[in-house]
Amino acid sequence: MGTQVTNLALPLTAITAFGADDEQVGLLRFLQLVPYLGLALVFGVWVDRVRRRSMMLGANLVRLVLLAAIPLLYWTHLLDLTTLLVIACAVGVASVLYDLSWMSYVPTVVKDPAQYVEAGAKMGVSSSTAEVAGPGLAGLLISALTAPVALVVDAFSYLVSVLSLLAIRTREQRPAPVRRHLGAELRDGLRWVLGNPILRALALIGFCCNFSMISVWTMFLLYGTRDLGLTSATIGMVFAAASVGGLIGAGVSRKVIARFRLGRVYFVAQSALLLGPLVIVVAGGPVPVMIGMFIASFFLTYLGLGVAGVIIVSLRQTSTPPSMMGRMTAVFRTLLFGGGALGGLAAGLLAGHLGAHGGLTVVAVASALAVIGVLVSPVSRLRGLPEPVAEAG
Repeated sequence: MGTQVTNLALPLTAITAFGADDEQVGLLRFLQLVPYLGLALVFGVWVDRVRRRSMMLGANLVRLVLLAAIPLLYWTHLLDLTTLLVIACAVGVASVLYDLSWMSYVPTVVKDPAQYVEAGAKMGVSSSTAEVAGPGLAGLLISALTAPVALVVDAFSYLVSVLSLLAIRTREQRPAPVRRHLGAELRDGLRWVLGNPILRALALIGFCCNFSMISVWTMFLLYGTRDLGLTSATIGMVFAAASVGGLIGAGVSRKVIARFRLGRVYFVAQSALLLGPLVIVVAGGPVPVMIGMFIASFFLTYLGLGVAGVIIVSLRQTSTPPSMMGRMTAVFRTLLFGGGALGGLAAGLLAGHLGAHGGLTVVAVASALAVIGVLVSPVSRLRGLPEPVAEAG
């Protein structure tokens, strides 16, 4: 929930406190996600060599300190746009380490692969609940406290996370010693993902989905604040109401997957995600009507994400042995968040040259065309989850 505050507060800090233009807002989003491009593969090797919970604790402590520094610098008049960009990138580096660790840590707590779908659904409901409440809370906090000061809430949320992780009592075994050659281990991870048709398709389609979602999110923020004059509270309400779709999607995913073919559910969910931005482009009429269409667009996108996310995580976990989990996750994070980073950068450039609405139109059309890739994907032909892979080789 605290992260949802940051997602809205960081760009609004740049816009309201420093008058950042479209390209600078896109650069901010890019710097938050670009560490995944440069560091995820290396961190993935590291995560496979150590206990994952210790990595999660360290990453969240770093994020706590960095985010708490923003309001302190703001109060002392030492915060400028360059410093904000540097902190955003540093937070991104810590986020890489945490994201690679938590997904690899799940099989330590959830021992039975048959329960991966249930675990994924429950974690999806948790994150979607935060996405529902977070943006609305962010809008209210930013309106009442200003964007930089609202980041205090996120800093506190990481303290809660650290205490929660310390409360986990499941013993985590130290990974078995493996060859200590970074290049060879990196190649093993890449070969495992790119050599498996299911994992390869999930990774490439995920790149397209993240590019679409981050670029649309960034340009909508510019479109709503500058072109339409929507307040931060209204934008927060749009994101909060739309995120109900993600909550519903994660909540119904288990029943839907149990009733219908896995591949068919995946295709419908991913298509909803990729087609959702078109609703923003065609929105018109009075402002309340447009806000309703914005909510519908993000609702459809997050509904698809909520269902597809459970399928994707379950397929990745059943298709990968424990010793390869960190590196597999690293390859996915590199592609998924690399797509997001490029989406943020493209959003700033497109909005700067075509205007926010023109840029949204370009991305929405490209996103809709990506449905063809989902249609021909081998994932869309699956009847159910494959048999779990016990170990590589």
